[in-house]
Amino acid sequence: MTSSMPTSLIDKFNRRVDYVRMSVTDRCDFRCVYCMAEEMTFLPREQVLTLEEMAFIARAFTELGVKKIRLTGGEPLIRKNVITLFQQLGDLDGLQELNLTSNGSQLTNMAKPLVEAGVSRINISLDTLKADKFKELTRTGNLDTVIAGIDAAIAAGFSRIKLNAVVLKGRNDDEILDLVNFAISKGVDISFIEEMPLGNISEHDRALSFCSSDDIQEIIAQQYPLTEITATTAGPSRYFSLAGESIRVGFISPHSHNFCGDCNRVRVTVEGRLLLCLGNEHSVDLRHIIRANPGDIKVLKQAIIDSLDIKPERHYFDLEQEVQIVRFMNTTGG
Repeated sequence: MTSSMPTSLIDKFNRRVDYVRMSVTDRCDFRCVYCMAEEMTFLPREQVLTLEEMAFIARAFTELGVKKIRLTGGEPLIRKNVITLFQQLGDLDGLQELNLTSNGSQLTNMAKPLVEAGVSRINISLDTLKADKFKELTRTGNLDTVIAGIDAAIAAGFSRIKLNAVVLKGRNDDEILDLVNFAISKGVDISFIEEMPLGNISEHDRALSFCSSDDIQEIIAQQYPLTEITATTAGPSRYFSLAGESIRVGFISPHSHNFCGDCNRVRVTVEGRLLLCLGNEHSVDLRHIIRANPGDIKVLKQAIIDSLDIKPERHYFDLEQEVQIVRFMNTTGG
């Protein structure tokens, strides 16, 4: 180990990694059809990182130049005492953004404490505005609870709020304009996401339900002229402004518009696997490293630095082939 450890993370394709998405739980109070099987087997507790271990890993990343951390799940807000993790991360030197992705179910109680802990941006999943369809797509969710959570988030004062909608052809593609108009009415941004082919599901045929970002963009343009803008949030969304409106509409397009060329992200799963790419299984077991070397942040940081050698150039999602990534999105982190 040398004393000249780097203070930034740059992979072999000269991409700087300054954004980490960390899953805090694989559990969720919803069972969304594109994310989980209806009957799930969750990880045993000993295989899941403790909140203290997550904070330790986050500290190592910030000391290596990471400026943005997003906590995801499952549903992160159902993990016991998770607010303490937000508080610890909010105090990290060098961290410029602490963000959250949530299904919105817990926000009526937790929105204000999250802002107080230092969370600046929040993404809230919302795929439909119809209560019966919401129940169908989430299997267990309640639309009114999520709408109340969105309102609580607006009242709490996050610096930016964005809705995330996964569009499935024949399921909710008829609501694209309704979702845009809802976002406008609330004064929040919205991103439309092409379904990720992670995990084997039987509820629907992904190839048949696929709805491309180009198709969605054409539907929106029928009512609102779209102008692409240069503003980014260090994530994969391509953003557009709407004529006469203040909100932004984003598109996350892992199939139709590959965004790997400027990828600045890695993920840490709930079990401590450092995933170098969402669409590949290249990973490093950080849980083993920190449990074998308790408290030794230099060993952890060196493992993170070395991991960049296996960060691939890109992913390949092929709807016509059987899925190669068997982990579900709830374990990977949304």
